[in-house]
Amino acid sequence: MTVTLADVAARARVSPATVSRVLNGNYPVASSTRERVLRAVDELDYVLNGPASSLAAATSDLVGILVNDIADPFFGIMAGAAQSEIGGPGDGSGRGGGEKLAVVCNTGGSPERELTYLTLLQRQRAAAVVLTGGALEDPSHQAAMAVKLARLADAGTRIVFCGRPPLPDTDAVVAALAFDNRGGARRLTEHLIALGHRRIGYVAGPLERTTTRHRLEGHREAMKAAGLYGDEESVTVHGPYDRSSGYDATLELLRREPGVTAVVAANDTVALGACAAVRDRGLRIPQDISVAGFDDLPFSVDAVPALTTVRLPLFEAGARAGRLAMGKETPPPGGMATIAAELMERGSTAAPAR
Repeated sequence: MTVTLADVAARARVSPATVSRVLNGNYPVASSTRERVLRAVDELDYVLNGPASSLAAATSDLVGILVNDIADPFFGIMAGAAQSEIGGPGDGSGRGGGEKLAVVCNTGGSPERELTYLTLLQRQRAAAVVLTGGALEDPSHQAAMAVKLARLADAGTRIVFCGRPPLPDTDAVVAALAFDNRGGARRLTEHLIALGHRRIGYVAGPLERTTTRHRLEGHREAMKAAGLYGDEESVTVHGPYDRSSGYDATLELLRREPGVTAVVAANDTVALGACAAVRDRGLRIPQDISVAGFDDLPFSVDAVPALTTVRLPLFEAGARAGRLAMGKETPPPGGMATIAAELMERGSTAAPAR
């Protein structure tokens, strides 16, 4: 026999409305009453009818977290941190009380898949959507995103960007938490210049990504300020944010410019490939060539030598995005916050050999 909301109410000695408030987590209920309702839910093994309740309410218990690649620690850390906050005020037992179901949507970097996931989340009346990582710099895709996000927001979905700059011409986003990629890249290159490096190669990410542009701009700002900016395109190679790209691009850099004394990589994963390429050329790190990364992913400190990089507070940003998505935290002024990046100086960079 199916257990109903009324059955739970009778067992807990409260009204059906109070049971609904406890399970939806959208209205303050005394802790003793809430505990009595949750105990009745456990005893009767009551299961909330999610589809029916989402039809009655503006949104469902579903939250979507969009990532480019869940296997990439950059996205995995942010998604995991956001998911840790996408629970209700419950005690972690999963018994009810406002908890949400977080679903990670892996786009593979495809703009079409990103739009498709947003459509599916709209159909499911998602309570919130968190979009992580850099955005695609394509006007047609940005326009399509603006329309899609506006429809989600109109339906009551809270939208948060994490590690992504604001989208032009839209106010649908509750908050955009953007990393200071430009400033972090500038400080990293300034560090290399201070060590004495004058010819610095750059392994950049995909051309069409905001993260790529901002990090490359920061690097070139530092080079210009030091009077070292010349034919930067000859010492810049673009590719995906993966190890094999770092390996191939670094070999290409060394072929073009044998005098390069330092290589800056688009991220730490790319930097691992760069390190392998340098070693395969019979060169030492950092004695012959310094290598630096970006993001400060967990493995960077365990590389040999430990990787000089720029730390982005990925877990903290993801957790904050989760709280914003759930309405647990007040959005920053104007809905925009820039998250600082910190230089982490380690053994993979040193003064060039004289």
